[in-house]
This record gives sequence, C-alpha cells and structure tokens, in this order.
Amino acid sequence: MPLLFVGHGSPMNAIEHNAWRQTWEDLGRELLERAPRPALILCISAHWLTRSGWWLTGMAHPRTVHDFGGFPRELFEQQYPAPGAPEVASALAQCLRSPATGQALGVDEHEWGLDHGAWSVLAPMFPQADLPVVQLSMDYDRPAAEHFALGQQLRALRDLGVLIVASGNVVHNLRALRRDAGVNATYTWASEFDARVTHAVEAEDWADLVAFQRWGEIAALAHPSHDHFLPLLYASACVDEREQLRFFNTGFQSASISMRSMLWGLPS
Repeated sequence: MPLLFVGHGSPMNAIEHNAWRQTWEDLGRELLERAPRPALILCISAHWLTRSGWWLTGMAHPRTVHDFGGFPRELFEQQYPAPGAPEVASALAQCLRSPATGQALGVDEHEWGLDHGAWSVLAPMFPQADLPVVQLSMDYDRPAAEHFALGQQLRALRDLGVLIVASGNVVHNLRALRRDAGVNATYTWASEFDARVTHAVEAEDWADLVAFQRWGEIAALAHPSHDHFLPLLYASACVDEREQLRFFNTGFQSASISMRSMLWGLPS
C-alpha cells in the first residue's frame, strides 16, 4: 500500500472548500483508482496523546471526536461514521511492542474514537466512510527515537493491505498565526525548518529527522510542543529505501502552519 503523511492544519479545512481540501479529495480518488483498495486504514494523529503507553482504538463504531473549541456549529455537527476493526486492533496490539518496555499495546474500547486529525482528512479522501479505521495513540512521555522505532514495526502492515495515514504538521505554532497571510507567506524560521525537513525526507536521513529537537531555535519556534511533528516520524519509519516520494500541499496556512504533505509508494 502507499503511505501518507498529511498536514491537516485548521479543523475548518474539513468543511471549507479550499485548495487543501480539494487536494485531499483528488488524492482519495487517485488512491482508490491506482492502488489496491485498503483493507484497513491505520491513522496516527497529533491529537491522540497518551501517557505511559501506546493504545489502539478497538471499538466497532468509533465516535467522531470534536476535540477543539471556538469553531462554528457546522464543524461540531460533522460525523465520520467509518467502522472500526476490533479484532484487528486486538491482534495488532499483541504484535506491536513498546520500544522501551517490550509490553504489548493497549486497546481502547470506549474512550476515544477518531479525532479531527483523522476524520478531517479522511472524510474528504474517502467520503463513503466505508473503510475500517483504527487509530494509534502516541505516548507523549517517550523520546522521538522510540516513536520512530514503533513506526518501524508498522512497516510490514503495508504489505497486508493497510493504508497508513500519519496526520500532523511539519510546522505548527499556533501562537504565531497570521490569519490574513497568503499561502506562501510565512516566517524565516518556519521556512527554514520546513526546508530542513524536506531535505531530510528527500535524502532519507531519518537520523537527522529524529534529532529535530536538536536543530536549535528553528525547532523551538516551529514546534513549541512537538505533538504535530511526531506523526511524521511514524510515516518516515515505514518508508522503503528509495521509494518514490511526492510532496503535495506545500504551502503555509496562517503563516505558521506548514501544510506540506507527503505520499510514498504511488508511482507518477
């Protein structure tokens, strides 16, 4: 299966008819036309952070989580009724292991669901909501190297019909938003961080990507908290050597959110 890292940006992209959403719609159609139909979507979102372990959603009907505030009612009314895959989630939880402890992952049968990092991009891509979706949490207490290591365990799932969709942002600083900024308007530190990530991904320099917190001031400004960067580590860990890479949605939203997204494994 192909592999995706999607910059999801503002939750409003789920309902606004803008260029970001249009690209997601086009990509969803292309994936269904040119790649095998996914048996399962495994989504790693910046918005499901856990402590002391990783978890998988294990409910048959994951709820649509509206994990935001201050937006129009229309956004809170959005539903993405994709089915879950409880048996698959349970099997995966036993196969996947915490890089630090070797313990199996947990299965969440009641609490979470699909947050907006997942459904806001999946709904435009796969509007029929007929593909089963399991979401993987990220243990925010663990270092970047362990997130990459867990991602490496996911790589084999691509050969089993699993479409891995990591959802975050290459640059994500909500304190520096400029809502009237154009697609190409941004800060020097944001463009420098985005460019360094781009170079690391093109060169498959995963060690540099994992060490992003040692990039100095540009990293501190690009990610005051690094929850939106971590999904990229999971996607990167699943890349096969010299696999074809395509960037899309390469602009900025509100100056301080890089929408740069990446698709691997679907030849042009």
